Amino acid sequence: MWEANIPIHEVREIRVKTTVFLGVGAIKKIHDIAAELKQKRGIDKVVILTGKGSYKSTGAWDHVSAALEKNGIQHVLYNKVTPNPTVDQVDEAAKMGKELGAQGVIAIGGGSPIDAAKSVAILLAYPGKTARDVYEFKFTPDQAVPIVAINLTHGTGTEADRFAVVSIPEKEHKPAIAYDCIYPLYSIDDPALMTKLPENQTRYVSIDAVNHIVEAATSKVASPFSIMLAKETVRLISEYLPKALAQPEDLTARYYLLYASLIAGVAFDNGMLHFTHALEHPLSAVKPDLAHGLGLAVILPAVVKQIYPSSAAVLADVFSPIIPGLKGVPDETEKAAKGIEQWLASVGITSKLKDLGFTEGDVEKLTDLAFNTPSLDLLLSLAPVPADRERVAAIYHDSL
Repeated sequence: MWEANIPIHEVREIRVKTTVFLGVGAIKKIHDIAAELKQKRGIDKVVILTGKGSYKSTGAWDHVSAALEKNGIQHVLYNKVTPNPTVDQVDEAAKMGKELGAQGVIAIGGGSPIDAAKSVAILLAYPGKTARDVYEFKFTPDQAVPIVAINLTHGTGTEADRFAVVSIPEKEHKPAIAYDCIYPLYSIDDPALMTKLPENQTRYVSIDAVNHIVEAATSKVASPFSIMLAKETVRLISEYLPKALAQPEDLTARYYLLYASLIAGVAFDNGMLHFTHALEHPLSAVKPDLAHGLGLAVILPAVVKQIYPSSAAVLADVFSPIIPGLKGVPDETEKAAKGIEQWLASVGITSKLKDLGFTEGDVEKLTDLAFNTPSLDLLLSLAPVPADRERVAAIYHDSL
């Protein structure tokens, strides 16, 4: 029913640029990838970015280290990437890579290590630049060294897109970059690496994917492709997230959550993002310990309330697996927003901004950050309704 609203005379890009190996056992493809890096690309030194422990506990490191050793590829390991990584971490890892003479970057982890690795890949191609130069948009990179992403979560989709997010702590800014040069060359999506994800992380990363598609399907540059991927993402997550929460070792559930995350990443690589990400970035910039997916979940119902009247036909279709009976008309906005809130509660997320430590007194500062953080103004400009200060503040207020 939404097809009639697609502006067919406006040209849309359809992007699917990274080669992703998806499936149980896909981690073994690192051996083929390492051989290609060495034999066809002449890469014999890489810097590896990861977090503190999951790269070992998942078993990914055993395969990576063996593949590098077999192919005579030297490496230096940076294992200090935190959730919501910072420009200082990127600079530190880049320095290690430069000292080695690294010609490529390997990321092992979720969105944080992969985004940090994309940033390091730029700095290795521009040795005179810093991460602050990148994230304060002091130049526009069009080169980066090759990136290989070994994904350990099913949420961000960053293993298949051109986006990266890194925080600038002293400014409480969490900008996003998007450059063609940072598409990973290869990515590995192996659900067997994700069976040990903690329960809350399983929830939060999956909700990240849901937010990706809500925005990608309703932005000013949404396409039939991003809308199609959006509905399938919701269908898969609604079916398989409860199963993964009940049985964390269920490989089928992990596989389809991972696939949903992947196609959601492709969806927003095409359809872009707007309100929930533009408004969540200030939350986790101010409180770096806040899980990105939880922040998104908290503000999603209020965002739906604002955008449903202008996007009713699309959202009724996209939400049909979790909110039956929507007709795609503006006067059911409250039903749609309440339906999203109830679905989030059904998968264990009932928090509000007050539960996360925010108050009415924080709304003005958060609103300022949404408009002043580099790159977030672009996201807001893509929202399906005018993203003025009053509307942004209303979303924060409604989420308290």
